[in-house]
Amino acid sequence: MQLTVPDLAPHLTALDTSGQPVTIGGAGRRRTLLCFFRDPSCPFCNYRIYELTWQYEGLRKLGLDVVAVFAATPEAVRRFVTAKARPFPVIADPDSRLYAAYGVERRSLWGKLKGILTRVPTVLKGLRIVGLAGLNTGNRMPADFLIDENGRIAETWYGRDAGDRIPFERVELFLARGLVARAATL
Repeated sequence: MQLTVPDLAPHLTALDTSGQPVTIGGAGRRRTLLCFFRDPSCPFCNYRIYELTWQYEGLRKLGLDVVAVFAATPEAVRRFVTAKARPFPVIADPDSRLYAAYGVERRSLWGKLKGILTRVPTVLKGLRIVGLAGLNTGNRMPADFLIDENGRIAETWYGRDAGDRIPFERVELFLARGLVARAATL
């Protein structure tokens, strides 16, 4: 079942690729962008990870934590992270426990094809990173969640196709609201 605003984010702990526990949800944490990805070889996923890596330091300074989750084996995700270190936690979820808790579903082959056909520039950028093998991924759709410091879902973004991600403008707006709320309490 998909989550909605202002549901409490499921409070879960999982191990990242370096074996460190990562807790998601729960009150008293920093604002979080929780990203569910399809596969480490997905061109859309690779391009979005590239964007997050590039923008991470600025987002972190504004009070945002980023957590990436892949529906893949720990070995596949470790290989992905080893190729280029990421400044945020990356979690393997091969049994889809986190995906189920956040209501992230599989879609038809059409969702994958629609993303490829309607987002050609992004898929080409991603294919430059992963090569043609990146087209051989499953039909799971991406999802993004903005979670506030009270552990509540501030925004959900369930991808309609393989390349549909929350726009960075929405993330920046979420951060701006958090900065205003913090300033009001001082």
